[in-house]
Amino acid sequence: MARTPQDVTEAELAVLDVLWEQNQATVRQISERLYPTGNSSHHATVQKLLDRLKTKQFVQCDSSVWPHRFRALIDRADLIAIRLRSTADQLCGGQLDPLLSQLVRAGKLSSMERKSLRELLDKLDHERK
Repeated sequence: MARTPQDVTEAELAVLDVLWEQNQATVRQISERLYPTGNSSHHATVQKLLDRLKTKQFVQCDSSVWPHRFRALIDRADLIAIRLRSTADQLCGGQLDPLLSQLVRAGKLSSMERKSLRELLDKLDHERK
């Protein structure tokens, strides 16, 4: 199945993970994090991944400093929402209920996670009244 333009590959997601953890980073910092024993080809790979993420408008480059610094323009929660919506569209005809039900059933939620989920649902119910 073809990817949509806003899909993020696993390699791009690894770059975003570094940016989410560090808030901002240079190509070298990302490369060293992803490829601790890497070489110049890994540096070039990270640069290419950042270019693709910039095209998708998921990262931004601050070129006013040297070395250039990159930061994520999308946060993890927003990317999760995009990917879950895409999955629901592809697998469940756009319905979220089957997807969410399966996640809850298969997820083996802890009591704390179940409590948090109940509180979220209660809060959403209250906001919609």
